[in-house]
Amino acid sequence: MTQIHRPQEAIRTAPVLVDPEGLHDPIPFGYSHTVTVPAETELVLVSGQYGSGPDGTVVSADFTEQVQRTFHNIGVALAAHGLDLSHVVQLRTYVVNHDVSKLGPITAAVRAGWGTKPPTQTLIGVASLAAPDVLFEVEALAARP
Repeated sequence: MTQIHRPQEAIRTAPVLVDPEGLHDPIPFGYSHTVTVPAETELVLVSGQYGSGPDGTVVSADFTEQVQRTFHNIGVALAAHGLDLSHVVQLRTYVVNHDVSKLGPITAAVRAGWGTKPPTQTLIGVASLAAPDVLFEVEALAARP
């Protein structure tokens, strides 16, 4: 049996972000519309991280500080697998009592971590999270090519 070589498939060893024409530019808002992840890719799921220190207590009551610490904690979790933020393909973001003023700190943190190639992201406004002082939480999905 003859094997068919498809060069495009051989090249696709890393996730590819795609922002299709006909949809708005999502980059200024801190996310991408779509990503493809090759079948042979190992996935690493990071459970909801929040703005905590090593002892689990929230580092600050300030929303912006919690956002920054949350993304730091995602980086720590990924490093345990030999990965970093560049391997993240999807974020699921939870914001207590969401309003438009909270988008600035979130977008700034995403830009700091991913620049002009942010992962896909869904933001979900919630009434509360696991503890009363937790204002922000993020789950991440990373892909190891």
